This record gives sequence, C-alpha cells and structure tokens, in this order.
Amino acid sequence: MRCPFCRNADSRVVDSREVDEGQVIRRRRSCSSCGRRFTTVEEAVLAVVKRSGVTEPFSRDKVVNGVRRACQGRPVDEDALQQLAHRVEESIRSGGNAEIPSHEVGLAILGPLRDLDEVAYLRFASVYRSFSSVEDFEKEIADLRTAQRTDD
Repeated sequence: MRCPFCRNADSRVVDSREVDEGQVIRRRRSCSSCGRRFTTVEEAVLAVVKRSGVTEPFSRDKVVNGVRRACQGRPVDEDALQQLAHRVEESIRSGGNAEIPSHEVGLAILGPLRDLDEVAYLRFASVYRSFSSVEDFEKEIADLRTAQRTDD
C-alpha cells in the first residue's frame, strides 16, 4: 500500500480491526519512509450482474429505494427499510458468491418484505414477477393466506 503522504510503496500494519460485523477490515498503517500513519479499509465487494450483462457493486441504498416505492403510504419506517436491506445483503453474502444475478437480489427481497408488510410485498411482487392479470394477484393473495395459516 502506497503512503498517501510520500508515495513510498512500503508500509507496515500497526493495527487491524473488523468493522460492520466483519464485512470490513480497518487497518492502521505506518510508512517505513516518512513514519506517518494512515488508515486503509478493506471490503469484500459483492457484485450484481444485471440482465444486460453489466456488473455493478451491490448497493443497500438501491434495495431501500426499490422497497420504499412499494411501501409508499404504508406504516413502514426508515429504520425497518434499513434493516430489511441489511437482511437482504446478509442473505446474499451467505451464499458465498462474489457475483449474483440481479433477479436473485429481487428474490432475496421478497421474503423479508412479506414479513414486513404484506401490501408492500404484493406491490413489489406484482412488478418483480410481472403480474399480468387479476388471477396473478388472486393466486399470490391465496398463497399469503395459506402461509398465514401455517404460521399461526
């Protein structure tokens, strides 16, 4: 790692700490040339492969924004949206893949969103699964009711 002060390529790690539940490592370094200290951050990048083939880093903000639209007018607070995005990211990372197709991100959203708010879930599912008829909605509502009965 190059020193940001003198551009020397040699530095040593003085301290390492895990941050964000182990997803990030913060390292304190010391330059062997000028002696100044600086911090670096290492994070495993989770990439999302879109339908077009373009790859971009996973973004919790994109998850929150997509779910926020489905939750408009519903009694869902910002904290719940952030927690949902965190659960989605954990679920995706637990799969152990560095790259994941975008449709799998959508699938990972559906479960936590159903638990959060069923109306928002139906809205999101109708767009995500491209509902084309009233029967699609009726089937999804019937599935929700069946799931409620098994939960009770």
